[in-house]
Amino acid sequence: METQLKVLITGAAGFIGSYLAQRLAKNGYQVIGIDNMNDYYDVSLKEERLKSLEGDENFRFEKTDIADADVMRDLFAEEQPELVVNLAAQAGVRYSITNPDSYIQSNIVGFYNILECCRHSGEDGRTKVKHLVYASSSSVYGANKKVPYSVEDPADHPVSLYAATKKSDELMAYAYSRLYGIPATGLRFFTVYGPKGRPDMAYFGFADKMARGQKIQIFNHGDMYRDFTYIDDVITGVESVMKKVPAEDENGVRHKVYNIGNHRPESLMHFVETLEQCLIKAGVISAPGEKEFLPMQPGDVYRTYADVTELERDFGFAPNTSLETGLQRFADWYAGYYLKK
Repeated sequence: METQLKVLITGAAGFIGSYLAQRLAKNGYQVIGIDNMNDYYDVSLKEERLKSLEGDENFRFEKTDIADADVMRDLFAEEQPELVVNLAAQAGVRYSITNPDSYIQSNIVGFYNILECCRHSGEDGRTKVKHLVYASSSSVYGANKKVPYSVEDPADHPVSLYAATKKSDELMAYAYSRLYGIPATGLRFFTVYGPKGRPDMAYFGFADKMARGQKIQIFNHGDMYRDFTYIDDVITGVESVMKKVPAEDENGVRHKVYNIGNHRPESLMHFVETLEQCLIKAGVISAPGEKEFLPMQPGDVYRTYADVTELERDFGFAPNTSLETGLQRFADWYAGYYLKK
């Protein structure tokens, strides 16, 4: 059992946030979860995730928006968290084209508020934040042709506003680490999937359409690759990172960025075919669905592929959930949750 450290998780009703809250509460941490419960996707799914935490004495939830500076200052002053994991963000590449304001408010203003709260956390005798862990994204690599993506590669040519905000978060975190001594670690997530996942993700959309007997759209005619990472593997990585403050770099700054992925890109077509078989086995569909092949969409990238060498070296991180196992768990959950509705 871990020591009773107090952890603030933002985005606690989100996919990764809810799983992390469960894991940490189970391991003895005092977890304060916050989320603004916006309607970017079905709020009832966020509520379903929180139900998994009901009755856990180590978890408490508040509906709060990180973009509200006054509320965040009061929260930090009252709760005095020792660890902060910022997973609250407006996600999605395509949505950033039509709704840019929400990305600036959550990913820029909201993250700035988190940094400011961490900066002032040790004042007036209050507990100082020992480590800030924050979500970045594989999207920061933009249209980089070199694979696998390494954290040493340039990440200054984003192909979406979402990617630009995530790279901005890394730059702001580094500046605050350097100026105010805030130990911080950024995690570039690579296509996380699993039960209770985000409905805006491609695999979830495929399942929805196949369940309804609708045609699924496959972009770039199926010639795309993604480094799909199962949620349990991701949570193990996040918890490991959270426990260890980065060492000082050559400038004396305690800031580090890691890729967190499966280090094994799968073709989109193989992914779809595997998902179909899992949905058939789970009783969601009886046969493979009809497909429509389309060109690449604005903001999409051809291949994501994580070089996780540093994460393996520093934390022994080794994802071990196969695509078939992970998708079957998703399909079984989908059958139980959505078909009964």
